[in-house]
This record gives sequence, structure tokens and C-alpha cells, in this order.
Amino acid sequence: MGTFIVVGAGLVGAATAWQLARRGHEVTVLERDVPAGAAGSSHGSARILRYGYADPFYVRAMVDARREWDELERLAGERLVTRTGSLDAGAARDPAALAEVFAAAGVEHELLGASEAAARWPGFRFEGGTGVLWHPAAGVIDAEAAVSAMLRLAGAEGARIETGRPVVSVERAGSGYRTVGPDGRSEEAGKVVVAAGGWLPDILGGLPLPRAFLSAFPPLRVMQENIFHFPYREVPAETWPTFIHKESATLVYGLPGGRDAALPDGRSGQKVAEFNGGRPIRSAAARTGAVDPAGRERIVAYVRRALPGVVPEPYAETICLFTNTPTEDFVIDGAGGVTVASPCSGHGAKFAPLLGRIVAESAADERPPPDRFRVRAGRATRSSP
Repeated sequence: MGTFIVVGAGLVGAATAWQLARRGHEVTVLERDVPAGAAGSSHGSARILRYGYADPFYVRAMVDARREWDELERLAGERLVTRTGSLDAGAARDPAALAEVFAAAGVEHELLGASEAAARWPGFRFEGGTGVLWHPAAGVIDAEAAVSAMLRLAGAEGARIETGRPVVSVERAGSGYRTVGPDGRSEEAGKVVVAAGGWLPDILGGLPLPRAFLSAFPPLRVMQENIFHFPYREVPAETWPTFIHKESATLVYGLPGGRDAALPDGRSGQKVAEFNGGRPIRSAAARTGAVDPAGRERIVAYVRRALPGVVPEPYAETICLFTNTPTEDFVIDGAGGVTVASPCSGHGAKFAPLLGRIVAESAADERPPPDRFRVRAGRATRSSP
């Protein structure tokens, strides 16, 4: 068995640590702040779990990931995913094409007309002509609880979790590697997994990786995204579904907000945001926390137009970080004993326990990652969600 340092204790770092520790490896997790901290991409209690991809690769991956979530919940003894179902709508979303992908993958679904969908979900306003896709297996992930559960399970297998331990560089140390913090504190292990999320752009060039690997690494764009919470007009008789609505180039998503922004009576509203609708920043270190007023205006206008079941006045707002590649594919690859894991936060949360297994198997030389996640030159630009 080997010794590993995992840099970052977000969803993917925690999942990787758990998967490595349960395989008998010696694991140290170095987290710059606290696990699932507010300045990262894995904070809070509300992330969408959905199967709605036009790309069969990601639909099949979600089927596999759901089994991993079931196992995680069983071992942790707690519910981490709340089933809500999900709606896909909008001409640019092409619900009929998504339904064909679902059928091929065996994912339960219904393709409805706009009037039928509006009768079933009166809190939404659907435009006619393109249909609405419903898949009931979708839900909401409690990201913070999932990170806590995976680290707890990793700790039970002997992993050491260190908080307040930022890493600024990784260097060779004999036959292994040494991580170094800004205060000079260091840790050594045979191998290192870097799951640094939005901080990856700051340290990627300083990793002891071949020049050809770094040259082929896809450019990373960190986005400071705007998130808004809206109150329901009436207390819902049942949990609202998550949704994806895409018209033209704009994709809006929504989900029940969980604990992230509870109202005085303890209930939550609907969390609504544009996908990659914020502004690019150099890295997570440049995060300002300021919501863009123009983004707020766009989402309020959207809610007023498309969500009659909520009051079009946000009662809470915040920002979060997405870290994207040009293709929106994840990156899990490395060289020597250093593995870089960048399962982009715009749509990576739902795959966390599966990705932890993939990263662990790759880092431990058990099985290579899918070719889709390997670093290579010439990736074509496309849109995965």
C-alpha cells in the first residue's frame, strides 16, 4: 500500500481520500481552510443531481454515480440526496433529444406537452412547441454533509485530515513528493493528488509535471457565479423539482435551496441561477463575494416571466465558484506520482463519489481514468450540460 497526500477537501478531494483510505492506503488530506468551506465550490446544502445530459457518456456516468451515492449513504448512515425529480425545458435544451438519450440509457422519464406540464407543476410557465422532459430520479445533494460523511469514513480507515493547511507548491523529495505551504510547513508522501478546485490555476504551473503535460492541460476558467433565493408564493404541498431551462445561449437552473438560505420559519425557497452567467476571475484567490447587479436583474426578470409560483424578489443572494475547461469535460490525469483532479464545479458535484473512485484508482495505478478525462492536445469545444 502507498502513502498519499490529497490537496483539497471539497467533494472530490473528500471522495478521493475516502476511496484511497478504504483501499488500505495511508492518506493525509491538506485543506486550506475547512472542508466544504464557504470560499470553495463544495459549500452549502444544495447541489443538483440530475441525469439530463445530451451526451450519453455523462448519462451513463450518472447511472454509475447514483449507485456510488447509494453506497455512501448506506455506509454513512444518513441521507445525502433528497429526491425531487427534475424538469428540462426550452427550445435550446431540446427535451425530445434528451428523452432519446434517456431511453437508450434506461433512465425513467416522461416527455410532456407544455400545457400538461403546466397543469402538473403550476409554479412554472412553459412555452409550447418543444415539450418538457421529466425524470423523477433526480434530486438535491447536501454537499456539505456529503463532504463530512466521506471524510468521516476516510478517518475511520485511518486517514489524517489537516485543516488550515494551504499548499502553494509540490516538489520532488527522494522517491516521493513534498507539499509546501506558504508558512513553509511541509508534508511528504509517495504520491500526491491535487484537487484544489478554483485554486488550481495558482499552483498548476508549479507542480512537478512534465512540460508537455502542462502545455496540453486545458485552460481553466474560474467563474464567480451569482446565486439567488426566491420565496414561494404559497407553502408547497410537496418539494419543488429541480429544473434546467435553456433558451438561446442562456441556461437557467433552479433547485430547492436547503439550509443555504432558510427563511425565518425554517423553510427554504427556490435557488435560481444562470449557468456560467457570472464573471471570470483569475482564481479562487480573486473571489470578491460581490453579486453582479446586472446578473440579479436578468434572473429577477427570468423568474417574473417563467416562475409564477415564486415571488420575483430574492430574499438572499451569494456567489459560488465554477472552474471550467473549454469542453466542460473533467480532468483526471497526471504523471509520475502527481495526479490532478479538476472535475469542474459547474456540473461535477453530482458525480463526486464516482469521481473519487476514478481518481483513487488512477492515482494508485489500478486503472487509468476514462480517455475523456485525460490531458491531451486539441480538445474540441462543446457544451456538456
